[in-house]
Amino acid sequence: MPVPQGRDVVARSLLREDAYRAIRDAIVDGTLAPAERLNDNALAEWLGVSRTPLREAIARLEHAGLVMTKPGRYTMVSPLDVRAMRGAQSVTAAMHELAVRESLPLLSAADLDAMRAANARFAEALRAADPDAAIAADDDFHGVPVAASANYAIRTVLEQFTPMLRRLERLRFSSLSGRDSVAQHERIIALCEAKDVEGAVAATRANWQTLLPLLDTASPSRHAADVDDQVPPSPH
Repeated sequence: MPVPQGRDVVARSLLREDAYRAIRDAIVDGTLAPAERLNDNALAEWLGVSRTPLREAIARLEHAGLVMTKPGRYTMVSPLDVRAMRGAQSVTAAMHELAVRESLPLLSAADLDAMRAANARFAEALRAADPDAAIAADDDFHGVPVAASANYAIRTVLEQFTPMLRRLERLRFSSLSGRDSVAQHERIIALCEAKDVEGAVAATRANWQTLLPLLDTASPSRHAADVDDQVPPSPH
């Protein structure tokens, strides 16, 4: 057979994905703080990638609302934008409700066991005051119905908007208020096991609405217009 061409394209795609995930995770966990300037050279050295996959990753992060750019002036971590997070919360909640609605008739006993195991890890992470582990376990819990729904559109929307909310959830899972989610998860599992579609959808909605009080107390957002005159040109 002919030797496949374009291996460099595949490699660049993987590099771009790795760079995106690394920077995204650093923003979510606070390693890269809100309004922190990002330097291309420093990021490239840290990630071990060239400028092209790095800039492609930055463009994707900007699309997800995690970074802000002004060509020739700056690239920076987006400040916490309450309005944008409200939009992300409503869209994300709707997608998880849809995932539960579509997947519930298909959920197997193994799927329910996976949700229970994820919730147990979630509870343990909260007891250990480990917000990163709590976020990972929460992802696993909600990821079961998302995967079972086999709905590509749901996954695509969640991949775009969930990282913005994870910055907020990390604050919640660092406090005692996040522990209410353990019982809410248990209720979702029980309703799924009972094949109560409307009940499970409502419980999922209630679970995601627990982020709203954090939005009500969040600091006012800053937008690109607010920083244009405050950020000097960034040496890319």
